[in-house]
Amino acid sequence: MKNSFFQFKQFIIHQERSSMKVCTDSCLFGAWIARILEDKQIQPTTILDIGTGTGLLSLMLSQKTNASIDAIEINQLSFEDAKANFAVSPWTSRLQAYLIDIKDYQPTNQYDLIITNPPFFEKDLLSSNSEKNIAKHDAGLTLENLLLNVIRLLKPTGQFAVLLPFNRLKEFISLAEKNELVLQEKMLARQTSDHSFFRGLLLFGKEAKPAVQKEITIKDNDNEYTRDFVRLLGDYYLKL
Repeated sequence: MKNSFFQFKQFIIHQERSSMKVCTDSCLFGAWIARILEDKQIQPTTILDIGTGTGLLSLMLSQKTNASIDAIEINQLSFEDAKANFAVSPWTSRLQAYLIDIKDYQPTNQYDLIITNPPFFEKDLLSSNSEKNIAKHDAGLTLENLLLNVIRLLKPTGQFAVLLPFNRLKEFISLAEKNELVLQEKMLARQTSDHSFFRGLLLFGKEAKPAVQKEITIKDNDNEYTRDFVRLLGDYYLKL
């Protein structure tokens, strides 16, 4: 049985109700985005988190930025977890959760940065749990519809970051380019050096520039976190 909470150094994630629990690749994704912002001295003032789940990504970026973050979630139970996690965090005044479908979301402003860990198992075998189907698959949102809404909500100078399975990267990058988003950075992740890549972390913008590509291995042959992983997650994980 998974824990009902996950304690980080500066915040806690309660996940009793959400169908999607804290996982390593989501943590890696949030830390990767935060590190890019730090290294490039980018300070977004507004961030949108699409499909926030427990609010994990929003809280990770709150720790590293001074941005106001809007987090939207279509699932009632996940929304309740996110709202509760925001309320007990040190950054509650900068975090706002909304129970709404991205297709119906009509804010008055566009965003400097949009992030998402989307329902990315389109065309894979669906489970019998309808809540997980919406959370883990694209039963409610295709990747193409996701991109159309990102374009609608992103400032002309803004950036968009997404976490995807490795086997969906080529397809998604092609779709993004058709929608005038340019790949700027890509991180390929694998569990160990003996494993194949299983996730891709992508950063897009509307400005054309040479794409930076990196790789990360989560654990070494002794089943310890690698130096690169510790560098990214050291400010978040309690035991790093």
